[in-house]
Amino acid sequence: MSSDIGGIYGESALSFKKILYNISNFEYLLSSIAKIGQQNSLFCYLNPSIFNVKQNLSLKSKAKTVDLFGFVAQHYNQQWLWILFFCYWKYEKKFPIIALGKSFFLKSFFKKKVKIKMEKEKKKFTKVDQSIDVIIPTLSRSGYIKNLLHDFANQTKLPERVIIIEQDPDPTSISKLPFLKEQWPFKIVHHFIHQTGACNARNLALKEVRSNWVLFADDDIRIEPRLLENSLKELKRLGVNCLNLNSLQPGEKTVFSKIKQWGAFGSANALVKSEYALKCKFSKYLEFGFGEDIDYGMQLRNLGCDIIYHPDLKFTHLKAKTGGFRTPGINEWKEQDLEPKPSPTMMFLIKQYYSSPMVKGFKISLFIKYYRNQKIINPFLYFRSMQKRWKLSESLCERLDTLDTTETKR
Repeated sequence: MSSDIGGIYGESALSFKKILYNISNFEYLLSSIAKIGQQNSLFCYLNPSIFNVKQNLSLKSKAKTVDLFGFVAQHYNQQWLWILFFCYWKYEKKFPIIALGKSFFLKSFFKKKVKIKMEKEKKKFTKVDQSIDVIIPTLSRSGYIKNLLHDFANQTKLPERVIIIEQDPDPTSISKLPFLKEQWPFKIVHHFIHQTGACNARNLALKEVRSNWVLFADDDIRIEPRLLENSLKELKRLGVNCLNLNSLQPGEKTVFSKIKQWGAFGSANALVKSEYALKCKFSKYLEFGFGEDIDYGMQLRNLGCDIIYHPDLKFTHLKAKTGGFRTPGINEWKEQDLEPKPSPTMMFLIKQYYSSPMVKGFKISLFIKYYRNQKIINPFLYFRSMQKRWKLSESLCERLDTLDTTETKR
């Protein structure tokens, strides 16, 4: 947030008056409103159109080191103060002990609840705008697929098409979904392929999308009859182009109870405007690993599509023990004596999207958090071991990324 230019509804700003009344630094105040507000259903955006690009304007932070430590102390878990302090010492050769000391006397706003009045309906969608296609990759889960199709058939708002990518690595195998030929109240598009992998399956399914909205779904979920109808109503009310629905395993309780801008993206529980979804692809490099949904979500954001988490739009994720689509691929790093940290797929995301300070902060955080989960007690030996693991991850990431680029060109 910047004090140079911006705007907020007066009613929204006044919601923070009781807790932020003693902050005199205007830019600090704006950043506090944004940070606390995002956890309480306030949507914050940068709109490049408010700048005169011909003048080549840029917004620069005026914050001092003491402001940074104060902000971390008031808006994050206190453990991050020590990580920040360590990063200053290691990477900038500074020892801001006074800034650290002052921060411990500040009042914490971490997880502070604020009631912000939501806007009324922003946009009106026509009937054409409400068409939905569903994408489902699957492998050896015929019973789950059949149950899910019945759930879609019972929806008060029916999907137009259900696109199923069935996978079986055996080239001599036949489809295990004969019930797809039965009569369903929507069109079924079925591809039976012998190449496994979630990324490939979803990319193949995206080519078949014709509707205005795309629902990404796993094959082992169960949904209530009004889920699609209620999701469209919330998209209309909030005026957004992507919702992450609340995925709960049996017996699991909701962790985040408020609508909020979401730092993640779930490829098993998202409803996305096709205008944006069809411009993105799941990275083949991340096949068989984890992180392909994070990468896809970042692609959406770079196109200007915000991702909103909605706790009240719930479905059950059964987490079937067998089958699915994330069958193990040939990950050569898993066969090595020294396991890379982080995984090469995570390293790919780091190099793709993180700035230099973010990379350094992530590295320190990883080293600290992983210490309790391994067997080396000596911290010096542990540090040397983790340095080797980090370099190995970088090496594997660069090499496999080159192979992936070569394969793509072919």
